[in-house]
Amino acid sequence: MILLIFDNEKQTITEKFLVQDYQNSNLNVTTDTEMSTYLSQVWQLLRNYVRDISLEEMPKTTSVETEAVLPLGKSIKADKSVKFAQDNLQSDLCFQRLQESLKKWTISKSSLTSKIGDQTSGPLPSELCLRVGDRQMHEEIYDLLGNGALKPEIVNELMELLVTGKKIRLELLFWRLEDFYRRWCQGEFIDGTLDDNLPQKTRLKLAAQNIAIGLRQVDIYTGLNVLILLLELHRYAQERDELKQKITFYPSAQPDTDNFFTSQLLRIINYSDALEIGNFSSIVGQFLKGGNFRSAYLGDANLTGADFRGADLSHAYLGDANLTGVNFSGANLSGANLGDANLSSANLTGANLSGTDLSSTNLSGANLSSANLSRADLTRANLRRANLRHANLNRANLRHTNLSSTNLSHADLSNAILFGANLSEANLSSTNLNHADLCRADLSGADLSHAILNGTNLSDTILFSTNLSDAILVAADLSYAKLNGAKLNNARLNGAMFLGADLSGVDLSRVTLNDADLSGVILSDADLSGADLTDAILFGTDFSYANLNSANLSGSNLSGAILNGADLSHSNLSYAILGGADLSDANMEKMTWGKKQQWEDVRGLETAVNVPEALKEELGLN
Repeated sequence: MILLIFDNEKQTITEKFLVQDYQNSNLNVTTDTEMSTYLSQVWQLLRNYVRDISLEEMPKTTSVETEAVLPLGKSIKADKSVKFAQDNLQSDLCFQRLQESLKKWTISKSSLTSKIGDQTSGPLPSELCLRVGDRQMHEEIYDLLGNGALKPEIVNELMELLVTGKKIRLELLFWRLEDFYRRWCQGEFIDGTLDDNLPQKTRLKLAAQNIAIGLRQVDIYTGLNVLILLLELHRYAQERDELKQKITFYPSAQPDTDNFFTSQLLRIINYSDALEIGNFSSIVGQFLKGGNFRSAYLGDANLTGADFRGADLSHAYLGDANLTGVNFSGANLSGANLGDANLSSANLTGANLSGTDLSSTNLSGANLSSANLSRADLTRANLRRANLRHANLNRANLRHTNLSSTNLSHADLSNAILFGANLSEANLSSTNLNHADLCRADLSGADLSHAILNGTNLSDTILFSTNLSDAILVAADLSYAKLNGAKLNNARLNGAMFLGADLSGVDLSRVTLNDADLSGVILSDADLSGADLTDAILFGTDFSYANLNSANLSGSNLSGAILNGADLSHSNLSYAILGGADLSDANMEKMTWGKKQQWEDVRGLETAVNVPEALKEELGLN
């Protein structure tokens, strides 16, 4: 080890090499030449860090409490700047040791690789896991990775080293690390005997350096760091055709016909979180992207903020899991079970959620834009303020789901079940709702402009102040719908049914209602100016004081209709059936009618205003 003493009076640095015990240290050097080379490298690194420390910032003391022991010596009291340099130097030295070990494990010329020979181009034989050298490697793994979590920048540098190394056999490294990971998951190392317990050996080595750390911490850090390396190797390999089949990693073990679900990863999460809630997510969460978690059992798992971008979670079980803020963008969650899970503020853009169970799931504020939710079960889910723009919800079950203030613009909700759903204030502009079931849904204040609702069931639906302008509702069922204050201007409603609906005061200007059934509907004070009501069934419809200026009512059945006080100026009533209609106080200025029109049973003509002179003569009203 190296002892540094700062003399404030002379402002000099004196180095003393204490090498008598180096063979018992963690330096892994065996000859004097190697020792000399290693210490030379240490000294060079030390000078790089210390030369930038201003001598004026040195502590004004004559004590020798600022000594620093490198690289893994005893802890000491030091000035903050010196401690910073020491920590960085120690990190660099550990990184160098890890680099060298990874190289050794992949390009070793030992009996292990010599007997493998050309077999490394295919699957590696499982019996090789007991070869000589693995036990030493396992011990080295604990010594190198048992004192803290790997940082992303370190992992990136290591991966760059591995993928650019010409002689490095990635598949061999993967196999050896995976073998260690499997054994670690089974508790082989921490359950070892006192003389052969690798976590305990590492803990004692660290204690000798005055580094206090628990046995479980050593074991957990080591296993999670190996998991990180395996996840990175898998992600890299899956992007390359020549490695796809050779390097495939299942963190939760590969499912088989006997065990559909695998719970290995859940046990790791719970084991890790025994130290501190969220420990697994904070250490491994950012490395889960692109991972293979197919059929993994992760019920009740805490994965807050984890990064599952592009990961395969098909048929996985995540019921009741805490997935707040998780990034699932581009992930495959088809057939997965996320019932009662917390996915608030999660990112699911472009995710495949087809056939997924999301019943009673909290998706408030989640981003599901362009996600595939076809045939998904979202009954009673909370999607308040979620983003479902361009999402595919074809045939999805959204019964009693909370979608208030949700963005569903341009989404596909065709054939979806939305019975009793809360869609108040939702954005459904240009949404496809063809043949969807919205019976008893709440759409008050929602924006359905330009939406497509052909054959949609809107019976008994709340549509107070709903914007349906330019919407297409051909053959839609609006029976008993509450449409007060709704906007239906320029909408296409031909063939629609309005049995028992209340459309009083509704904006229906320039609407298309030809062949629509509006029998008994209340349209008092409604704006139907420029509307197309040709051949519509208007039997007993209440048009009192409605604006029918320039409306086309030709061929319609207005038998028993109430038109008192209505504005029929410039309207077309040719071939309309008017038997029993009430036109009292109606404005008939420049109205068009047919020559063979039947007026015998029409009531209130004597009080109608602006009746055309020709019609007066025809009816003998002059």
